[in-house]
Amino acid sequence: MGALAQMVREGKALYVGISSYGPERTRAAYEILKSGGVPLLIHQPSYSMLNRWIEDELLNTLDDLGIGCIAFSPLAQGLLSSKYMNGIPKDARAQRASSFNQRLLSDEIIEKVRALNEIAAARGQSLAQMAIAWGQNKSSPKSYAKGERNENLCDPP
Repeated sequence: MGALAQMVREGKALYVGISSYGPERTRAAYEILKSGGVPLLIHQPSYSMLNRWIEDELLNTLDDLGIGCIAFSPLAQGLLSSKYMNGIPKDARAQRASSFNQRLLSDEIIEKVRALNEIAAARGQSLAQMAIAWGQNKSSPKSYAKGERNENLCDPP
């Protein structure tokens, strides 16, 4: 954090943000930056219908400290789309443990995804559309970085 604060003071960066810190680390980062006269502007955690860890304490921490929140991965790395509905291809990114949360590949989660897909279809939406609408209807985070790799993930069913 000290190095980030120094970069802001030197004009090499305009703002400081963090990603995927828990509540305690967020508070610690905030205090370090504050002591250097640099505000902690934004936190970017992962957040989706399947990954709601920020609801426990992080959102309250961010509100208490006046830090904004822009969540990423509202489609749970593509799982909340039609992409993996019929299984995960051997060459898919989801098969590489380094870039995909393997916890999301359990039979229990896959069954939940299929059930959510049925709900979305009954609403006349794709699963991806419903997942994004769910996130947009929450009071926080205020914004999402969607970042899907394929343009058609959010197309209607």
